[in-house]
Amino acid sequence: MQKSLLLLCLCISSISIAQQPTFKGAFLEKWNNSRDYLIAVAEAMPEEHYDFKPTKRQRSFKEQMLHIRDNINWIDQSYFSKSEESGDKQDHTELNKAKIIELLRNTFDTAYRDIEACSETDLKENVRFFAGPKSKLQILNLLQDHVTHHRGQLLVYLNLKEVTPPRYSGW
Repeated sequence: MQKSLLLLCLCISSISIAQQPTFKGAFLEKWNNSRDYLIAVAEAMPEEHYDFKPTKRQRSFKEQMLHIRDNINWIDQSYFSKSEESGDKQDHTELNKAKIIELLRNTFDTAYRDIEACSETDLKENVRFFAGPKSKLQILNLLQDHVTHHRGQLLVYLNLKEVTPPRYSGW
């Protein structure tokens, strides 16, 4: 009886341990939630306010969205993508709300696929970064932190325009 109970406990422990997420798995889940929340923020702002700037020295709502997108593209192409492409080089000045949302969604999804293709060992690799050597794992943390930083600014933009921000969905 005791051996059966011990065996049962070991099996349950093994299953529980096997279900623990890897960092990459946890990041990718969070990445999709971050994408969905940012898209909800983008959709909440009326298109006529996409050029809104709280002050002259700040980016417009549209410029903030494109800055987030460009940073994701740069980080992905520099550290995670296996392709030789460097992202599109189109002029962003004439983009409308729908196109910006499409570009954001595609950029998040491309980065997701590229990060998903990296092994856990790849994430431990140290790379050159403008702020000094970093592991790819640190680069992922910086990438998410950058998105969160600018999305927080965008929430203020929504509030200044008296637009109710979407409910937080970043878990």
